[in-house]
Amino acid sequence: MGKDEGKKRISAVLRILDELYPEARTALHFSNPLELLVAAVLSAQCTDERVNKVTQDLFRKYRSAEDYAQADRKRLEEDIRPTGFFRNKAKALQECCAGLVERFDGRVPNTLEDLVSLPGIGRKTANLILGEAFGIPGIVVDTHVLRLSRRIGLTEKKDPVKVESDLTEIVPKKRWIRFSNQLILHGRTICTARNPRHEDCRLLDHCEEGLSWKHQ
Repeated sequence: MGKDEGKKRISAVLRILDELYPEARTALHFSNPLELLVAAVLSAQCTDERVNKVTQDLFRKYRSAEDYAQADRKRLEEDIRPTGFFRNKAKALQECCAGLVERFDGRVPNTLEDLVSLPGIGRKTANLILGEAFGIPGIVVDTHVLRLSRRIGLTEKKDPVKVESDLTEIVPKKRWIRFSNQLILHGRTICTARNPRHEDCRLLDHCEEGLSWKHQ
């Protein structure tokens, strides 16, 4: 698909997404950039709902990057145990927060380059933090955005970085944050990985799999 064709298709897709999810935002609860960073790390292979339950107490207990970096590892593991993979996540949080303390005076940086230089922070999490905490446009390519972008013909790539590049070429920059959240919501509720709800999908006419189902 060429760039011009992609821009033509995306305009129709964006109109539908705006009708379906006009106020789309991340489902993770946070009140500052550090809280969002922590919640994002905990959300790996865990539902946002469960993360939000855990962080209710966690954010009252740990209020700074230094608090996480200097915490007793076993205690931190217990505090985040319900999110799964708690040992790896505790290690990742402490290493990342130690980096914040050592290099950024305990503050979460607001550039992609600085964020991805931190242990355990990839482009997906960095773009999430930039968009939601700082209002800096970025496209979050998580599993839902990757799946839906391919299904509705916005990219043929499989590598998240290449998918992000393709999407930034056709999605208006001012829409990057909202677009990511809209696709994530649609992927969670309608266009699921298994057994997508074709009968309820407003994007059906833009999806090869959906059109095949429609014409059965």
